[in-house]
Amino acid sequence: MSSDATTLAAIVDRLAIQDLLVRYCRAIDTKDWDLLDTVFVPDAHVDYTSSGGVKGPYPEVRAWLAQVLPNFPMSQHSVTNFEIAVTGDRATSRAYFYNPMGRPKPEGGVSLFFVGGYYVDELLRTKDGWRITQRLEQQAWVDVRP
Repeated sequence: MSSDATTLAAIVDRLAIQDLLVRYCRAIDTKDWDLLDTVFVPDAHVDYTSSGGVKGPYPEVRAWLAQVLPNFPMSQHSVTNFEIAVTGDRATSRAYFYNPMGRPKPEGGVSLFFVGGYYVDELLRTKDGWRITQRLEQQAWVDVRP
């Protein structure tokens, strides 16, 4: 593949990676763990420690997500400002994320908090398409609204 980012193949790769990052958001927000499996390679390394989460092999992180995210019935991740570099069957990506989340209050209503930061990923082209092999979440800020 040409290193020229304007070739049709490069544009197709960039769009496929953007779609993958959006699919991650949908999987997390809908708590669809089978869909999340289509985002990462099985032996991916994931690091959510900047936001108080865990890091480790994808299966362990997936189990942690399945345990903690149901505590937040409202979430709406979005990703923007994609910086993607493709070299053959490997790629790197850095994208902004914005994530409002909510928890029900015992007295009614919803307690909201908002998180912003960056997803820094390494990716691999597989027979099933692009997949993340390594993810580092870099939380930049958080705002809590009781």
